[in-house]
Amino acid sequence: MTTSFARNDKERERLDFVGRLADSFRQRAHENDREGAFGYEQFEELRRSGYTGWTVPEAYGGFGITPYEFVLYQERLAQGDPAIALAIGWHMGVTYDIATKRTWDEKALAPFLEAAARGELTNHAVSEKATGSPSRGGKMQTTADPDGNGGYILNGRKTFTSLAPVLDTVIVAATLTNEGTHADFLIPMQTEGVSIDPVWDMMGMRGTGSHDLVLDHVRLPSEALVKRSPQGEKGKASPFLLHIPACYLGIALAARSEALAFAAGYQPNSLDKPILYAPNIGQLIGEIELELTAARHFLYGAAARWDAPMEDDSRWIPELGAVKVIAIRTALSVVDKALRIAGAHGLAASHPLQRLYRDVRFGLSNPPMEDAVLRMLHQQAIRETTDTE
Repeated sequence: MTTSFARNDKERERLDFVGRLADSFRQRAHENDREGAFGYEQFEELRRSGYTGWTVPEAYGGFGITPYEFVLYQERLAQGDPAIALAIGWHMGVTYDIATKRTWDEKALAPFLEAAARGELTNHAVSEKATGSPSRGGKMQTTADPDGNGGYILNGRKTFTSLAPVLDTVIVAATLTNEGTHADFLIPMQTEGVSIDPVWDMMGMRGTGSHDLVLDHVRLPSEALVKRSPQGEKGKASPFLLHIPACYLGIALAARSEALAFAAGYQPNSLDKPILYAPNIGQLIGEIELELTAARHFLYGAAARWDAPMEDDSRWIPELGAVKVIAIRTALSVVDKALRIAGAHGLAASHPLQRLYRDVRFGLSNPPMEDAVLRMLHQQAIRETTDTE
């Protein structure tokens, strides 16, 4: 696992830079988790470092990194603080997705991306309690009503709004009541009627600040509507979502390190060597190495496809989902094995493994859902079979 997936000097230099940030976040991750605190200092450090603008195209002041690089750095950041990595991954991924798909008018796109390059943070608020996962097609309860003067009035509540305490803007998905279709609105967080309900109190990923976003008669000008989503619109692949499997494989790598450190340092008086050399521990370590090797090569292999533009990227949507499913299955398995190595010691409140064990469970709830991915893969297999008949 010490082999780097960085491919050139520039990537190695940037990876080392992110690694220093991750290492500085590690101890504070444990403290914030115990206190249920939000890492304001860490996010400010990410802003000052310029990292938050790395996915912005160079033309707008960013670094224009590819999905491969994004995965590389996010996996490393997650080894220090998974919650910080997952939360900032949403901002950077959403920024990349908007810049790449270019569904916004340039008048809205340019200032948005330039602000992101300067360190302003955003996220896409889509999830709602009544609809569950947006991918399942539930009707959006947040509404946008025409105000009679060309603008809109928004009302609703969004759940799982990661980065909520430090967001500068939020992209809200709402139902246009006069059209019955969905649209995205770019809203500054200081807008009257926008507030945060601090309800995030979970057993894992406590530091993501994924509170509820409340919209109470929020009046917006017409230009706040940045994208319409017609019904039946064919979705395009979103490689930025690879930041999710990267984060959880980062957790698995951190758990591996903790398990190896424990095994190398723990020697009960019944043994003449640390348990690192015990056959049963060796079996667990070997399985950890095997699982992580396979999952990481799958992740980086898929990410590498996106370094060059593809004419039809929609056919890769099932594969992107498969990467996430394999990564989560692997991460869950690795963290479990790491805890088996450390035994009850790893469940102590002072031990990082118990936090990693709680954090990794959230991968099951991040998109895309496993059953949806399996369904896509099944449908793809059916199409391939019937096409050859």
